[in-house]
Amino acid sequence: MTALNQYLTGLLLQSPWLGVAVMMNNYFHDVATALMLASGFTLYTVYRMQIPLNDQIATLYFLRIFKKMVTLFRFAFWWIIIGGVPRTVFYVAFEWNHFADKQQVPALMVKHVLMAAAVVWGVVAWRRLKQKVTVLRESLTQETRALLDAD
Repeated sequence: MTALNQYLTGLLLQSPWLGVAVMMNNYFHDVATALMLASGFTLYTVYRMQIPLNDQIATLYFLRIFKKMVTLFRFAFWWIIIGGVPRTVFYVAFEWNHFADKQQVPALMVKHVLMAAAVVWGVVAWRRLKQKVTVLRESLTQETRALLDAD
């Protein structure tokens, strides 16, 4: 592992643009995690607003938003997965060495625990909402379901 770390550190020192690319990937990886969390909270809020109204228009509105948010969720989820590969490869050379030198390892550990918890919560929340969406979709009339499918 030490040889790989030295090699990657050497690459980062030789190519400042590689360092910029790794840094931007790491930032976007964190943003994707926040995006997943925020989209889950937003969709849950819209769902909670739909419950007391309990009519076809509110249900249609929620289901339309859900369809759009699924795209956002999938983008964030796959960015977390795909963007995690270079982040993992360059982790020791780029993040760990930097934070260890500044005695910030506990802060780095807390950040990663919180981010992992956010991703797990996001996936669980979306799975639960998907079950509720199935029930709401079945509650629509044929005309309202046709409007939803036309989008």
